[in-house]
Amino acid sequence: MLDSLFDAIFGKLIEQSPTGALLLISFLLTSLVTVIYKFATDQELIKSLKAEMKEIREDIKNFKNDPEKVMELQKKSMQKSMTHMKQTMKPTLITMLPLLIIFSWLRNIYNEITVNFIGIHSWFWVYLISSVVFSITLRKLLKVH
Repeated sequence: MLDSLFDAIFGKLIEQSPTGALLLISFLLTSLVTVIYKFATDQELIKSLKAEMKEIREDIKNFKNDPEKVMELQKKSMQKSMTHMKQTMKPTLITMLPLLIIFSWLRNIYNEITVNFIGIHSWFWVYLISSVVFSITLRKLLKVH
Protein backbone atom coordinates (compact mmCIF):
# COMPACT_ATOMS: atom_id res chain seq x y z
CA MET A 1 0.00 0.00 0.00
CA LEU A 2 2.73 2.49 0.96
CA ASP A 3 4.81 1.38 -2.00
CA SER A 4 2.11 2.61 -4.37
CA LEU A 5 1.94 5.91 -2.48
CA PHE A 6 5.71 6.41 -2.76
CA ASP A 7 5.58 5.34 -6.40
CA ALA A 8 2.87 7.91 -7.07
CA ILE A 9 4.84 10.68 -5.37
CA PHE A 10 8.34 9.89 -6.67
CA GLY A 11 7.80 7.46 -9.57
CA LYS A 12 7.93 9.93 -12.46
CA LEU A 13 10.91 11.76 -10.98
CA ILE A 14 12.78 8.47 -10.53
CA GLU A 15 12.07 7.57 -14.16
CA GLN A 16 13.36 10.94 -15.39
CA SER A 17 16.38 11.26 -13.08
CA PRO A 18 17.07 8.36 -10.74
CA THR A 19 20.07 10.06 -9.12
CA GLY A 20 18.31 13.41 -8.79
CA ALA A 21 15.29 11.71 -7.24
CA LEU A 22 17.51 9.84 -4.79
CA LEU A 23 19.20 13.09 -3.76
CA LEU A 24 15.81 14.76 -3.30
CA ILE A 25 14.53 11.85 -1.22
CA SER A 26 17.71 11.95 0.85
CA PHE A 27 17.26 15.68 1.44
CA LEU A 28 13.59 15.32 2.37
CA LEU A 29 14.19 12.44 4.79
CA THR A 30 17.20 14.12 6.36
CA SER A 31 15.20 17.33 6.78
CA LEU A 32 12.33 15.46 8.40
CA VAL A 33 14.62 13.59 10.80
CA THR A 34 16.51 16.78 11.69
CA VAL A 35 13.32 18.71 12.45
CA ILE A 36 11.94 15.84 14.54
CA TYR A 37 15.25 15.62 16.40
CA LYS A 38 15.21 19.36 17.10
CA PHE A 39 11.70 19.41 18.52
CA ALA A 40 11.69 16.00 20.25
CA THR A 41 14.78 16.82 22.32
CA ASP A 42 15.56 19.45 24.91
CA GLN A 43 18.12 21.42 22.90
CA GLU A 44 19.30 23.50 25.86
CA LEU A 45 19.88 20.37 27.94
CA ILE A 46 21.82 18.70 25.12
CA LYS A 47 23.92 21.84 24.63
CA SER A 48 24.77 22.01 28.32
CA LEU A 49 25.50 18.27 28.51
CA LYS A 50 27.91 18.51 25.58
CA ALA A 51 29.68 21.45 27.22
CA GLU A 52 29.92 19.62 30.54
CA MET A 53 31.25 16.45 28.88
CA LYS A 54 33.86 18.49 27.03
CA GLU A 55 34.93 20.08 30.30
CA ILE A 56 35.12 16.67 31.97
CA ARG A 57 37.33 15.33 29.13
CA GLU A 58 39.68 18.28 29.63
CA ASP A 59 39.75 17.62 33.38
CA ILE A 60 40.57 13.95 32.76
CA LYS A 61 43.56 15.05 30.67
CA ASN A 62 44.69 17.40 33.44
CA PHE A 63 44.36 14.76 36.17
CA LYS A 64 45.83 11.84 34.21
CA ASN A 65 48.36 11.26 37.03
CA ASP A 66 45.61 10.98 39.67
CA PRO A 67 43.78 7.68 38.98
CA GLU A 68 41.22 8.25 41.73
CA LYS A 69 40.22 11.64 40.34
CA VAL A 70 40.13 10.22 36.80
CA MET A 71 37.76 7.45 37.93
CA GLU A 72 35.50 10.02 39.60
CA LEU A 73 35.47 12.14 36.44
CA GLN A 74 34.77 9.12 34.23
CA LYS A 75 31.82 8.19 36.43
CA LYS A 76 30.48 11.72 36.09
CA SER A 77 31.04 11.57 32.32
CA MET A 78 29.08 8.31 32.10
CA GLN A 79 26.13 9.87 33.94
CA LYS A 80 26.12 12.80 31.52
CA SER A 81 26.40 10.43 28.55
CA MET A 82 23.42 8.41 29.76
CA THR A 83 21.31 11.55 30.11
CA HIS A 84 22.37 12.59 26.61
CA MET A 85 21.51 9.15 25.23
CA LYS A 86 18.05 9.23 26.82
CA GLN A 87 17.39 12.54 25.06
CA THR A 88 18.51 11.27 21.68
CA MET A 89 16.51 8.03 21.92
CA LYS A 90 13.16 9.81 21.62
CA PRO A 91 13.62 11.04 18.04
CA THR A 92 15.28 7.75 17.09
CA LEU A 93 12.22 5.81 18.22
CA ILE A 94 9.89 8.25 16.45
CA THR A 95 11.68 8.03 13.11
CA MET A 96 12.84 4.40 13.06
CA LEU A 97 9.73 2.66 11.68
CA PRO A 98 8.96 5.21 8.95
CA LEU A 99 12.59 5.16 7.81
CA LEU A 100 12.64 1.36 7.70
CA ILE A 101 9.52 1.37 5.53
CA ILE A 102 10.98 3.98 3.18
CA PHE A 103 14.35 2.17 2.99
CA SER A 104 12.57 -1.03 2.08
CA TRP A 105 10.83 0.80 -0.76
CA LEU A 106 14.08 2.46 -1.87
CA ARG A 107 15.86 -0.89 -1.93
CA ASN A 108 13.11 -2.42 -4.07
CA ILE A 109 13.14 0.49 -6.52
CA TYR A 110 16.86 1.16 -6.76
CA ASN A 111 18.02 -2.46 -6.97
CA GLU A 112 16.74 -2.38 -10.56
CA ILE A 113 18.06 1.11 -11.38
CA THR A 114 21.62 2.26 -12.00
CA VAL A 115 22.70 5.52 -10.39
CA ASN A 116 25.85 7.49 -10.99
CA PHE A 117 26.82 10.28 -8.65
CA ILE A 118 30.44 11.47 -8.69
CA GLY A 119 31.52 7.97 -9.68
CA ILE A 120 29.43 6.18 -7.04
CA HIS A 121 27.03 3.60 -8.48
CA SER A 122 25.43 2.19 -5.33
CA TRP A 123 22.15 3.86 -4.43
CA PHE A 124 22.83 3.17 -0.74
CA TRP A 125 26.20 4.96 -0.72
CA VAL A 126 24.80 7.89 -2.69
CA TYR A 127 21.98 8.14 -0.16
CA LEU A 128 24.30 7.78 2.84
CA ILE A 129 26.89 10.32 1.69
CA SER A 130 24.29 12.87 0.63
CA SER A 131 22.32 12.47 3.86
CA VAL A 132 25.48 13.07 5.94
CA VAL A 133 26.20 16.25 3.98
CA PHE A 134 22.58 17.40 4.24
CA SER A 135 22.46 16.57 7.94
CA ILE A 136 25.58 18.57 8.77
CA THR A 137 24.27 21.53 6.78
CA LEU A 138 20.75 21.42 8.20
CA ARG A 139 21.97 21.01 11.77
CA LYS A 140 24.11 24.12 11.38
CA LEU A 141 21.29 26.12 9.77
CA LEU A 142 18.66 25.02 12.30
CA LYS A 143 21.07 25.22 15.27
CA VAL A 144 20.46 21.62 16.32
CA HIS A 145 22.77 20.39 19.08
